[in-house]
Amino acid sequence: MAISSLPSKYGIGCFSKEAYDFVDFLAASGEKIWQILPLGPTGYGDSPYQSFSTFAGNPYYIDLEEFIEKGWLKSKDCEKYNYGNPEYVEYEVIFKSRFALLRKAFEKSNIQESKEFKEFVKENKYWLDNYALYMAIKDSKGGRSWLEWEKPIKTRQKSAIDKYKKELKDDYDFYCFQQYYFCKQWFALKKYANDKGIEIVGDIPIYVALDGSDTWGNPELFQLDKECNPTSVAGCPPDCFSLKGQLWGNPLYDWDYHKKTNYDWWMKRIEYCYKLYDIVRIDHFRGFDEYYSIPADREDAVVGEWVKGPGYDLFRVMKERIGNKPVIAEDLGFLTPSVIKLVKKTGYPGMKILQFAFDSRDESDYLPYNYPKNCVVYTGTHDNDTTRGWYETVGRKDKSFARRYMQVKSGKDICDKMIRTALGSVADTAVIPMQDILGLGGEARMNVPSTLGTNWKWRMKKDAINDELAARLLDMNRLYGRTKRR
Repeated sequence: MAISSLPSKYGIGCFSKEAYDFVDFLAASGEKIWQILPLGPTGYGDSPYQSFSTFAGNPYYIDLEEFIEKGWLKSKDCEKYNYGNPEYVEYEVIFKSRFALLRKAFEKSNIQESKEFKEFVKENKYWLDNYALYMAIKDSKGGRSWLEWEKPIKTRQKSAIDKYKKELKDDYDFYCFQQYYFCKQWFALKKYANDKGIEIVGDIPIYVALDGSDTWGNPELFQLDKECNPTSVAGCPPDCFSLKGQLWGNPLYDWDYHKKTNYDWWMKRIEYCYKLYDIVRIDHFRGFDEYYSIPADREDAVVGEWVKGPGYDLFRVMKERIGNKPVIAEDLGFLTPSVIKLVKKTGYPGMKILQFAFDSRDESDYLPYNYPKNCVVYTGTHDNDTTRGWYETVGRKDKSFARRYMQVKSGKDICDKMIRTALGSVADTAVIPMQDILGLGGEARMNVPSTLGTNWKWRMKKDAINDELAARLLDMNRLYGRTKRR
């Protein structure tokens, strides 16, 4: 359940009372974890996997009610804006309203004089300095990518950095203000969840955005030329789903440099994630074994090559420096023997998707009787259709197999049967998308990979959860040994 999908005021889910109500619902349902999507500020295509920073938080998630209580905003300030359709997120509309309101609160706050604010900026300088300056410069240039900036600031010449820091001091502080309140509110919500016995599962995209502060601020970490332009970018090769492959466009890491620095940037990134989350899901885990490299001048992913990644070495350093923290390895898709070996060596649980289990052509590793205990089972993920949507569109033979396997009598009970199959499996952890708990169809799908303009928009209706639903989930969790009987 993404934060953006909560039924908060002002057009998008946030760290408001509704988020705390959702935690109460989870606790009453006997749930132990809440998995969310990446928390970063969304960039290209509104995707949380294309963020302007791998450290920063999304300012859309800041609860404006706190600023109303402080007197920095008035209710009428917030209510005068159009927030679009309350049924789903309209990002362009939110962009035009949210930053104007945050700016108004910032100007009233006099935050620069706050001791806590100053300490926050100092403590997070290693990432916040680049992010705040990057966003301030980007705004001053009409949102243009840093790849189109003048050479002195594009290549981070000291004189240019000093010039923009001086000229854009107020804008720099505004972005620091956003991050201060994002962290303040998120850590309060996380503590509330933890105190209720619920851990947060966060998500680390393996790659960072090309148009982002991480790439601009640390060009040495990536495969860029002397002019800071990418030489190769990320994606995946052609397959039965996409004849031209997928051109993601993210900059690829210079793994030789990372190894020389003992993966210092990665360690800082992962350490910070364990402040934000209790458990971390690492997206596209196979990229640490081998990654698909596409020449930066290509318009599709047809031409490319597989290149060896850091392998276990990165995780060896992680365990030495940070400890043996809980990780979920996103090991979906075609897995080579070396990827399987890497996942096994780390000891991290992989993912099992029930929707993938009912391919009638062969016996699938996703069928529950093939699971090891050390895995996480999902009915589906944000990249899949909802279970009901999947059932309504899946092929006849696969549907017949699913009906026989789970004793499905009609499409009306497919979500309940799929959830019970996941909960009743031997997998140590089971995660159910909220859309499946609510029995929603394809209209509630979160993302269709390789498409733009229709994704990341779904929102839960305010009256969707209630005591009756919580009691039903609690009964299932108790029945399958997923929570303790009180």
